[in-house]
Amino acid sequence: MDADADVLAADATAGQTCDFDAIFTAHFARVARVVARVVRDRGRAEDLAVDAFLKWWRHADPRGDRTIGWLYRVAVRLALDELRRSARRSRYEQLMSVLGRSTPTPEDLHLANDEQQRVRSVLAGLRRRDAALLVLRSDGLAYDELADALGLNRTSVGTFISRAQRAFRNEYVRRYGEQ
Repeated sequence: MDADADVLAADATAGQTCDFDAIFTAHFARVARVVARVVRDRGRAEDLAVDAFLKWWRHADPRGDRTIGWLYRVAVRLALDELRRSARRSRYEQLMSVLGRSTPTPEDLHLANDEQQRVRSVLAGLRRRDAALLVLRSDGLAYDELADALGLNRTSVGTFISRAQRAFRNEYVRRYGEQ
């Protein structure tokens, strides 16, 4: 706090009426900085800091020595609420973008089915270990899990996957051409 803020806080503790403009001027920048660290948007942080000061002005309880602490507590709560609101909005928008996709056309379904058939055909033409590695890895198994499932040396799994991918790519290009 600067010297003016110390004087205001001393006046507030003495039970004197605090001047809104003086408190606002003394603490706004710092309250806005605290909020900005949470919401990471300087403009929104300033809006929330103003909201905190307006709440303080409207309530008679947080006067005196409780003013500054009350302001920071309310500002941080507003910032956290904004953060939660933003995360919730982001989740809803993501959900709506997934739900908002158009229904696939029969042509889209046929093309996807055709591609799946090509991949299955190429996998059937690979060595058993290579095909198993690619299928299990595409299902999200970690290197350790792959090594356990296929009886491989844990340190060689990455090399085996790389070779299997190369073999798949070469076989796919041989059968269907460059896509």
